[in-house]
Amino acid sequence: MIERWGAFVARRAVAVLLAGIVLALAAGAYGLGVFDSLSQGGFDDSSSESARELAAEQDAFGNKSVDVVAIYSDDTLTASDPQFRAAVKQVVASIPAGTTASVVPYYAAHDPSMVSADGHAAQIVISLAGSSQSDYLDNYDRLEPALEADGLTTHVAGAFAVYGDVNKITSEDLARAEEISLPIVVVLALLIFGSLVAASMPALVGALAVVGALALVRVITLFTDVSIFSVNVISLLGMGLAIDYALFVISRFREELAKLPADDPQAAATAIRRTMTTAGRTVLFSGLTVAAALSSLLIFPQNFLRSMGYGGIAAVVIAMLAALTVLPAVLRLLGRRVDGGRLPWRRHRAVSVGDDHGWWARLAHGVMRRPVLVIVATVAVLLAVASPFLGAKWGSVDYRVLPSDAPAHVAATKLNADFGPEMSTASLLLRGTSQADVAAYVDQVEALPGVAGVQAVDQQGDTTLLRAAWRGNSQTEASQELIQQVRGIDPASGSVLVGGQTANTVDLVDSVGAHLSWMGLIVLVVMLVLLFMAFGSLVLPVKAVVMNLFSITASFGVVTWIFQNGHLSGLLGFTSMGFLDATNPILMLAILFGLSMDYEVFLLSRVREQYDRTGDNDLAVATGVQKTGRIITSAALLLAVVIGAFGLSGIIFMKMIGIGMLVALVIDATVVRALLVPATMKLLGRWNWWAPAPMLRWWERYGFRETEGEPLPEPVLSSPAAG
Repeated sequence: MIERWGAFVARRAVAVLLAGIVLALAAGAYGLGVFDSLSQGGFDDSSSESARELAAEQDAFGNKSVDVVAIYSDDTLTASDPQFRAAVKQVVASIPAGTTASVVPYYAAHDPSMVSADGHAAQIVISLAGSSQSDYLDNYDRLEPALEADGLTTHVAGAFAVYGDVNKITSEDLARAEEISLPIVVVLALLIFGSLVAASMPALVGALAVVGALALVRVITLFTDVSIFSVNVISLLGMGLAIDYALFVISRFREELAKLPADDPQAAATAIRRTMTTAGRTVLFSGLTVAAALSSLLIFPQNFLRSMGYGGIAAVVIAMLAALTVLPAVLRLLGRRVDGGRLPWRRHRAVSVGDDHGWWARLAHGVMRRPVLVIVATVAVLLAVASPFLGAKWGSVDYRVLPSDAPAHVAATKLNADFGPEMSTASLLLRGTSQADVAAYVDQVEALPGVAGVQAVDQQGDTTLLRAAWRGNSQTEASQELIQQVRGIDPASGSVLVGGQTANTVDLVDSVGAHLSWMGLIVLVVMLVLLFMAFGSLVLPVKAVVMNLFSITASFGVVTWIFQNGHLSGLLGFTSMGFLDATNPILMLAILFGLSMDYEVFLLSRVREQYDRTGDNDLAVATGVQKTGRIITSAALLLAVVIGAFGLSGIIFMKMIGIGMLVALVIDATVVRALLVPATMKLLGRWNWWAPAPMLRWWERYGFRETEGEPLPEPVLSSPAAG
């Protein structure tokens, strides 16, 4: 199939390019409207106890949660002064209709804690209208501008203020990351390729990938909710993988072109056919493996994670298609002009076609002389780096993910400073419970260590809503343990559901853990199938999975050491929360597994190609490492710039993803690829290419072999003992 496509592009390059331009323009016009179709929220599991409590609470009483706390203060006026009260009353009167379920200003409540100890600050407590997180966030966006009071200092705290700031700052960080990374990528690409024309190709493919992915995601929004955070992964993966794929294709095209006579009029067409048969096949399988890894996110009930899957799959698929259609069409039309605008010091340097005698090959041969020593030493170091992850603790988003100067962070700090110590709450919804049993239940909950009190919120018939409170942040390990203890108490009659922010976190951690094994199984099975189809071996896919796990777990160890334990916090500009966000490692696992396979597929493709020619395992490994060494290093460097820019984010979980992925990328492109892969392939020898005879016969007939069309000198062995 890929061979026929390469021949078609060689014959119809103009038609392919024009079709690509038309589709790109249409996708751009349609895709830019996706932002109006994206939803917010999506961090909950609708089947969890906390989600069921919230739904039942809303059915019985409407929304009674404290979603927003508006704080008003003045250095001279006190909350009892008429001018202060008039300003707050004006705010209450101007709240947009339909955005709130209830508004309780300090002057209408019988709660002295709503006024600060010095009397110069007071609160409005607001419950938002709606039936979902997305509704609440939409209503908060309408409400927030109206909360500003004339003549008073206004601060807005609460979970939805945090979410609002996260969305805003993330969008700003995304734009800044692109502004920082793109110029650096262009300069590095120019240095890598040595010519202006070749260096512009990755940017072209990247732009097509992002624009096309936005259009595809907009189509997906017609059938399901997609979170606004999907745009982040589209930008990261769309540009990152486009750079990788463009490097693979352009490098192979220049290599094939260099083998052909300069006066051959069909040289460009021949080079494109060979490039599609070799590098094109690699891009196809790389794209499929990355998309397969990201598809594992679709099994999670949280819309946030599923949306990352949608965005990531869209970015990968479009980047792959652009690299297999528009890019080869452009290269076919350019021919040797792909090296146009060469830098002065590169004008007389021939394009390297790679062999088994360069620096990378010598490194591979050196590793293969002492494979056991290299494996033991390398694995020991990687496991040591990964070890902090054994002590990982889990939580979710609160105001501390924001920079210290973010409005919601400042508001939360003021709330805790002016109105007493930080408090956390849980909603307790009892149904079918008699009043005597409700009273007994309250006594049991209040008896738990740490519980400050249980307050009745509302009652209808035999349904009662209570709110338990305790000191401390909602995300701490102590708060999560307290929720588990509360859930261990059952009323004598009826039933109880426990909700609230801490309960949401407990349920999130449980939900992620429950789906993690299924995610791993999906990734493993799909990888084994795809890599077997690519290489005709059952051993190589297993080895590839194990190699990737080493680099990923090492990055998790670094992330835990930095972001949970607080090391380097001053240098990186954040304050440790003492835990990791439960969704981030899942997202990183899916993306990193795909990206790691990207380089693995590229390397093994060249190794397999050489092995098919010679049947010499050591020579094949050394040649494959040599031919891919510079390209993978260049691709990793460019991708590191794109990913590393996300590490500059002011949002802790975005910073964590950027730095964690950067660490994994560096480990994978250096330690794993240059040391572990050659060492393990040396030890395995002919076992690298083993598969049961029936499967091998199937692969010989239907599999995807990467060759340049030359006949094979000998059949591939079906077992290590053969021959």
